[in-house]
Amino acid sequence: MNSIASQNTDIAPSELELHLFHEGTLFESYKMLGAHVSTYKGIDGVRFSVWAPHAKRVAVVGDFNNWNGNENQMLQVKHSGIWVSFIPGLEEGEIYKYEIETVNGERKLKADPYAFFSELRPNTASVVKRLDQYQWKDKKWLIKRDKEKSYHKPLLVYELHMASWKKKENGDLYSYRELADELIDYVVEHGFTHIEVMPVMEHPLDLSWGYQLTGFYSITSRHGSPEDFMYFVDQCHQKEIGVILDWVPAHFCRDEHGLGRFDGTPLYEPHDSRKADRPLWGTYSFDFSKPEIHSFLISNILFWMEIYHIDGFRADAVSSMIYLNHDNPQSEKLTNQFGGEENVEAISFLKKMNEAVFAKYPGVLMMAEEATDHPLVSAPTSIGGLGFNYKWNMGWANDLLKYMKLHPSERPYHHNLLTFSFFYAFSENFILPFSHDDVVHGKLSLLNKMPGDYWQKFANYRLLYGYLMTHPGKKLVFMGAEFGQFAEWKELEELDWLLLDYESHANLNRYIKTIQHFYKNTSSLWRLDHEQDGFEWIDADNRDQSVITFMRHGKRKGDYCIIVCNFSTAVYHDYRIGVPSTGKYIEVLNSDEEIFGGSGQLNEKVITVDKQPHHNQPYSMNIKVPPLGIAIFMKQTKKRQGRVIHNEI
Repeated sequence: MNSIASQNTDIAPSELELHLFHEGTLFESYKMLGAHVSTYKGIDGVRFSVWAPHAKRVAVVGDFNNWNGNENQMLQVKHSGIWVSFIPGLEEGEIYKYEIETVNGERKLKADPYAFFSELRPNTASVVKRLDQYQWKDKKWLIKRDKEKSYHKPLLVYELHMASWKKKENGDLYSYRELADELIDYVVEHGFTHIEVMPVMEHPLDLSWGYQLTGFYSITSRHGSPEDFMYFVDQCHQKEIGVILDWVPAHFCRDEHGLGRFDGTPLYEPHDSRKADRPLWGTYSFDFSKPEIHSFLISNILFWMEIYHIDGFRADAVSSMIYLNHDNPQSEKLTNQFGGEENVEAISFLKKMNEAVFAKYPGVLMMAEEATDHPLVSAPTSIGGLGFNYKWNMGWANDLLKYMKLHPSERPYHHNLLTFSFFYAFSENFILPFSHDDVVHGKLSLLNKMPGDYWQKFANYRLLYGYLMTHPGKKLVFMGAEFGQFAEWKELEELDWLLLDYESHANLNRYIKTIQHFYKNTSSLWRLDHEQDGFEWIDADNRDQSVITFMRHGKRKGDYCIIVCNFSTAVYHDYRIGVPSTGKYIEVLNSDEEIFGGSGQLNEKVITVDKQPHHNQPYSMNIKVPPLGIAIFMKQTKKRQGRVIHNEI
């Protein structure tokens, strides 16, 4: 076959496309670059285009030409660094790579950075693929998503690793379609609002969990085709479940067929090896000083939203992007041109990326995994922020888990670990995460972190989960948390589903479903998540008894609930708490119910308020406080007469 390529034909990019690409503002660069089934001069075939500005020669190779780089050589568009070729007769499904001859005479076989599909590992070739064949049925969801803001809605995310959620009896992975059929109803049943999928972009090593990529535009072939994944997302939307993807804009893996030294020189990575190398991860950082990298990455995030209808992203390792030395041990500290440690170019990129995303998709979620106290991560760029709309509150998770690991007798001496988060709880729009990072590498599962005997572990866990559900901020938990996965996460094995056959785990699962549906149905727990008016202390200072009491407020007057958390093993009778108004209160949820595996220390009767001020409140009431438990109280109304009905969950 002969290649057809010329600087003056319509297979070459337009002058405008080239200008925008090199300016860093071509946000649909995947339409210009990569492999596209097309027709040229009445002939069907595939148009190829790749950015390799320092290459001496580039050719398209595959089975169609016996991997002979002399057959289908590409032509370079003048002064652009872009190479193009049209190969007649090729069809969807062809595998290919680019053979690149460097200025030093080396020959490299590279996967297409813009490939839409890839061979199943361990094979590494790119696959010609059309992405315009699937018939979507989620228009209603997309319209609703972009009209409604997430800040004033419940947001409860189920973080998922597709390869280890569940496996077939022979060890094979579930396909995207099979996961859709099994997973989505399960997520709905448990009251989650979103699924967050750990990276599904193509990656060579299973043990990387998808965080070291070779195919940023390529859905991994481990679970099926692009259409299969579209079906998964479509089914989620039809059942009102949003889909968030983990995304890795900080770095990429060094595998020979990937982006590293793509044209024989550092292209996607910085020329300065100190800035390029990530020794902790064995990867390369992206070079955010190059406008073409901006076009590549911003196009990538918009690609997943446009082509796959993705509802949001959690940007991985943002701290290592904005700080030159974060998670980057080097023999000498790196500094910017002003002498500081900020990566000025990366910060500029993140602002530009978020502006581009929200200009096109105002209702999506952009979440930053940012582990430092960098200011205004979730603030608009117009006031100096990075432009995300959410930030993971990793400090809260670390402090709380550190506290919960303590024996109850030690907790009074570390009470500040419970309450410190409220000094900064409203400085950002926070996601409260109990993620995969909390349950791997010898850290133990959430349940197994809990101290005490078997009963106390489960009681502590119910309390931990209750505090998560009632603390200001949106919520995220890793798969297995909903039934008390006892062993830490093992990425090559499925979750321990057999645990649901045991009464203690089945009871815990009932509690998780109950409190998650209660969270979704209780507006005071999320309506003002990111505003000081949505939270009020009743008593933050009872360290001796390890009890905290607070209120969550909704938007409407009288829309509030009172939460009492007891982190000690004692039962407190006639425990007086301040309340804001007279009337009658009822206990709507108690983690110590026997049906949840608790000891049954409940407030069974309607509680009458006394006109006795207490805790800086004008009124007060006496309650029973369960051991290692959380109790939630609300005003009695005609519609609200008792505790949550568990058999409806």
